[in-house]
Amino acid sequence: MSAKSIARRDPPLLAGSLIVLAVAYMAFVLLLPLATVFYQALTKGIAPYLAALTQPDAISAIQLTLLVAAIAVPLNTIFGLAAAWAIAKFEFWGKSALITVIDLPFSISPVIIGLMFVLLYGSNGWFGPWLLDHNIQIIFTVTALVLATTLVTLPFVARELIPLMQAQGADEEAAAATLGAGAWRTFFLVTVPNVRWALMYGVLLCTARAMGEFGAVAVVSGLIRGQTATMPLYINILYNEYNAGAAFALASLLALFALVTLAIKTLLEARHDVVSSDQRLR
Repeated sequence: MSAKSIARRDPPLLAGSLIVLAVAYMAFVLLLPLATVFYQALTKGIAPYLAALTQPDAISAIQLTLLVAAIAVPLNTIFGLAAAWAIAKFEFWGKSALITVIDLPFSISPVIIGLMFVLLYGSNGWFGPWLLDHNIQIIFTVTALVLATTLVTLPFVARELIPLMQAQGADEEAAAATLGAGAWRTFFLVTVPNVRWALMYGVLLCTARAMGEFGAVAVVSGLIRGQTATMPLYINILYNEYNAGAAFALASLLALFALVTLAIKTLLEARHDVVSSDQRLR
């Protein structure tokens, strides 16, 4: 074996130590709390578990969570595609500012985001008097939940697409244009198929984040049972009422949604690797 090959090998002790450290950290920070949630949810048996999930307020919280995600995720998908297309394929004034604005929800606390909407649309906010005069209520309604969730999850799709589109360049779009394809035809037949895997990843991450959002929606929701309490909010309500069994039951369902999202993402990544390998062989 050459000296160069030996130099490239990782020291077994270092590699093993890093692996053990990483596994131990993940087990302590992620796996142990996750297992505790499911254990506490099922510790009294299946019947109390199912009873907690079928309570009217719990069903309302589940439906509201899915509704908010069903509205916020498509909105951010459309925005993410448009923003990534503009940033990666065109040069325009304010491009750097747009990239910065897209990243803002990552750096602003969700509680601050919720407070921003209260200061804008609350009864004493900037637009509050006008909204009251026209009998329009935003804060403490589903509309406020959608607005807050949309802003919190805004970067996920765009951030998956922008680096990929920038790496791909605009050569294929230019070739399509020389063949007579219009802008929209090029977008749907060239641009979107080239980024479909990244788009799927972004949508999945956005969905998981939308269903698990707590801070922003807690500020704008009013925590009204059966009306504006999403799953994370209702879990908090139950836990504060010392109904830990029902809280853990609903928390386990929310965690299950996240695990399903992770499983789908893993399958998509495997599918992507297979397709990429086939394309390289060709």
